[in-house]
Amino acid sequence: MTEEQALRHLRAANAIAQAALDAGHHPFGALLVAADGETVLMTQGNVDAVNHAEAVLARRAAERFTPDELWPCTLVTTVEPCAMCAGTQYWAHIGRLVYGMAESDLLALTGAHPENPTLDLPCREVFARGQKAVQVIGPVAAVHDEVASLHRAFWKSPQRGT
Repeated sequence: MTEEQALRHLRAANAIAQAALDAGHHPFGALLVAADGETVLMTQGNVDAVNHAEAVLARRAAERFTPDELWPCTLVTTVEPCAMCAGTQYWAHIGRLVYGMAESDLLALTGAHPENPTLDLPCREVFARGQKAVQVIGPVAAVHDEVASLHRAFWKSPQRGT
């Protein structure tokens, strides 16, 4: 996947996050890109605090595609996957990850928010414990502010209690 493709897909994932936000969900978005770096196979917005965009997408992809088909694909997501989502990506056999904003930056925005008790465990550490090498690209500085803007507005809103 080229840098231009990664940026385009990250912005598409952020549009999915905006749609999730507009639907009343947490502002996270993910998509699965085929080995060609162009074809979007699946998209997913956040569902709730347990059904994160990345984990739901990875589970659905594993139902639809074989491990050999998924390994050359890329999961593109707005924010670095949490330990649950990284583990689900690993078990789904999706071999590459591109993300926009680091989970540590999300933690700085959410603090100890009860709707997002962020685990301070980088996805690279989760993947490093596995038996196959998942390629990780991120955080991507060029989209950080675009991704962060959705989270700043969401987590600081009066209905979120902060």
